[in-house]
Amino acid sequence: MKVILNVDVKYLGEEGDIKNVAKGYARNYLFPRGLAVLCTPLAMADFEARKDEIEERKKAKRQDAASIKERLEALEIKITMPAGPNGKLYGAVTTQTIFEELLKCGFDIERRRIEIQGNTIKSVGNHTANVKLYENTVATLKFNVEAMIEEEKEEKKPKKSRREKEEAKEENAEEKTEKSSSGE
Repeated sequence: MKVILNVDVKYLGEEGDIKNVAKGYARNYLFPRGLAVLCTPLAMADFEARKDEIEERKKAKRQDAASIKERLEALEIKITMPAGPNGKLYGAVTTQTIFEELLKCGFDIERRRIEIQGNTIKSVGNHTANVKLYENTVATLKFNVEAMIEEEKEEKKPKKSRREKEEAKEENAEEKTEKSSSGE
């Protein structure tokens, strides 16, 4: 079934696009929500009349994407993660981690639009990710993964043997009885 999209629909297309979709998808999702209309000669004429307006909106989106691309490529993000002494991360840097860092920097970009080669990063160092913005506009985001400095743990005390633990309990019990008998 051919339809003309009234608005941009994720994973399908942009406003004014003519798409071939399943009948059920059109009847049950696109038409009731006003996202598309049936492709008829009358609807085609209507969209031809609005073509200039639609192109203006697309041009504005392209310009926004270009400005966001410049800002993203100028941005250096530092991500601090717990890591071992050899530089290997205990966790991993994922698209979710980068998404959260971009939110902190004021960018509201969908997590799905962020791509990391190999899906995750498991080592300290400089890395890049691609961010798909609009149409063919892709920004290359640079970020640095740093190891979280953990305070050195106190030296472990040697474990007490069962006999030593029992002796310590007996000493504590004797001290308590002495205090209670002396009236303190």
